[in-house]
Amino acid sequence: MLKIICVGSIKEKELTGLINEYLKRLQKYTKIEIRELPDYSYDLKNSMKTEGELILKYLNPKDYVITLEIDGKQCSSLELAEKIRTTLITNSNISFIIGGSNGLSEDVKKRSNCKEYYYNCKDITDDDKTKHVQYMKQNQEIRYTIANNTTIVINTQADEVFNSDIKR
Repeated sequence: MLKIICVGSIKEKELTGLINEYLKRLQKYTKIEIRELPDYSYDLKNSMKTEGELILKYLNPKDYVITLEIDGKQCSSLELAEKIRTTLITNSNISFIIGGSNGLSEDVKKRSNCKEYYYNCKDITDDDKTKHVQYMKQNQEIRYTIANNTTIVINTQADEVFNSDIKR
């Protein structure tokens, strides 16, 4: 099973539709659970601590945890696909953690088995909401640039990671 635990929620309709389409494709191969946790970024002093406690609450002791963080290792979609494929051989659950705008708490970082970072983010300061979601296909990847200087990169060839050989 893949779990995605993220602080905040996607509000852009266009992006939500794309995510749902991709989830529909992935669910043929594995169970997927998404947990959108409250964003406490308005409380700078306590936000990472509070968000971290919520994140840790949804992790199982046997989960293989991949945190997406600014100082993590950058890898391509093919490298991530290989990482997921090999990890699912020995771990039945992989949890991806996406922190809030203030980052991840030290407790969450310590719980991480793997720290990843995906591509350079684009700074979008324009108020034109149509520019906050960008679509382009390149090397079997779709890149969505969303608010808060974040880019989501999705490998459209999920069959490289999941196939009928995986049975749980």
